[in-house]
Amino acid sequence: MPADLLATPDLLRSVFRRHAAGVAVITARGDAGPVGFTATSLASVSAEPPLLSFGVGTGSSSWPAIAAAGHVGVHILGEHQQELAATFARSGADRFAPPTAWRDGPEGVPVLDGVPAWLVGRVAARVPAGDHRIVIAEVVHGDHTGTGRPLLYHQGRFNRLRD
Repeated sequence: MPADLLATPDLLRSVFRRHAAGVAVITARGDAGPVGFTATSLASVSAEPPLLSFGVGTGSSSWPAIAAAGHVGVHILGEHQQELAATFARSGADRFAPPTAWRDGPEGVPVLDGVPAWLVGRVAARVPAGDHRIVIAEVVHGDHTGTGRPLLYHQGRFNRLRD
């Protein structure tokens, strides 16, 4: 097997840059206030009970709050929210400062305004996975009535869905 085909972190990143993924922002209430981050690892796990999952790096600034949170917010971003996605992806950004519009939602979870859909989930498990944890949450609240087409992440940048 040629060396350039062996599994490495760079190979994994390169392959997944070719995989278009929906963009979500995960939020939680931390001891020092709200926290959040941009995620492309969101997945539906089960309909009965309604479960979802996402990955979070244990070195991220949001991890301590996510590690302790009983509930998390999951926000599906629309194509009009590229700047919001970039803000929540940027290290050191004041993610909840204006122009970010948000409110305290169910279970005290920060809920972002203007998203096509959001969910609040009760954390059911945090599964070790390398330098990340896979968080599994049972959906307890949500709203799917927002408007807008989904924001995608592909080839290292945010994109719009094309017909």
